[in-house]
Amino acid sequence: MKPIIIFQFIAHEGPGYLGDFLDAQQIKWQLVKVDENEPLPTSILAYSGMVLMGGPMSVNDDLPWIAPLLDLIREADINEIPLLGHCLGGQLISKAFGAVVSKNPVKEIGWGEVAVSKNGVAKQWFGDIEVFNSFHWHGETFSLPQGATHLLFSPYCVNQAYALGKHLVLQCHIEMTSAMVKQWCEVGADELAEAKHSPAVQQAQIMQHSLPIHCFFLNKMAEQLYTQWIKGLRLS
Repeated sequence: MKPIIIFQFIAHEGPGYLGDFLDAQQIKWQLVKVDENEPLPTSILAYSGMVLMGGPMSVNDDLPWIAPLLDLIREADINEIPLLGHCLGGQLISKAFGAVVSKNPVKEIGWGEVAVSKNGVAKQWFGDIEVFNSFHWHGETFSLPQGATHLLFSPYCVNQAYALGKHLVLQCHIEMTSAMVKQWCEVGADELAEAKHSPAVQQAQIMQHSLPIHCFFLNKMAEQLYTQWIKGLRLS
């Protein structure tokens, strides 16, 4: 099988648990560090799947790599190569498909419950799971592109996930590990202080309370979704 390509946009928002999962499945993957100016491939056809991680920038920023990356997303879609987007990655996929990425009503940071939509596509992805505790760190959100099926919502963000054919697009972060949560709290200390009065923002101490348990159950949820996603990988 061809490898999966994973795009990283800032050092502390790497593949996380997704990398552990792919290694356990003995699926090869290649990391492209966009944040270190590593070149984008000219085509996506050498890969069985395409993953985009999170980052602090906006898809509406004037950054030189956004337009060619949107082209790669569209090329993947045309060639039935499955896409997987986490937060910024999900917003990039959404923009490539003609959806709108705009400011969320409030910043959403920390652990928070998300609920699974009641439809057949959601059941294929989530099985009998109705709610789970996910991790969040975002100030923007996406609308749903044409043909997408809504999968998840939270009290502070209506569009937390959708599916479009083989593609899985997430606003929330299911890839978190304990080490990542701790690092994000350190890197994002100023942002947390500025947003301390927001009803959807937790402070670092709260986020890190019972952290191994939170991540254990989130990893189980991620394994469920990633297992479904790899079923769509292009084999040749």
